[in-house]
Amino acid sequence: MDRITAIFVDGIGTAAAPSGLVSQLQGRIFALLLLEPKPMSLDEIAAELQQSKSNISTTIRGLLEWHLVRRVVVPGSRKDHYEAATDFWRVMQEIFERRFRWMVRQVVDTVDETRRLASSEDKKKRTKLEAAFINARLDAMRGFFATLDAGISAFANGESFTPESFRKMPRLPRVQNSNS
Repeated sequence: MDRITAIFVDGIGTAAAPSGLVSQLQGRIFALLLLEPKPMSLDEIAAELQQSKSNISTTIRGLLEWHLVRRVVVPGSRKDHYEAATDFWRVMQEIFERRFRWMVRQVVDTVDETRRLASSEDKKKRTKLEAAFINARLDAMRGFFATLDAGISAFANGESFTPESFRKMPRLPRVQNSNS
């Protein structure tokens, strides 16, 4: 591997590691394939990255699932070959839809479930002031994450979404000092 490719491969691997989406090795594989003008076999990838073929084979599956890499047929070869995805817009849409949207909707669902439970069971356990405080906090959280969900939808559909949507969100109520 030449120096320019090595710098890119190591840098993208380092950037990928803390992402929570792909591992450092997956980032390195993607970077290698991105700079390679022709599809590469598992043997070639393993040799370039100084990894075992089995490790590369296992690791590349995650890249296939995220649509960061695709398997391609090379005429005359029975081996699997791979190339990097180059439609970064589509890749990011996939990541936002599959990764972030699930998390955002989980928060919204949890807030909704908590509100239902609080409205039916909590009346006897909390004062009206405490209940109002909790409801205001849940409303603010739900509003933020519902707006974030709308932003993900806009992004996935190639539509604009302004930061103003978030600036209009109500502020969380402050904790009341028990001495007041």
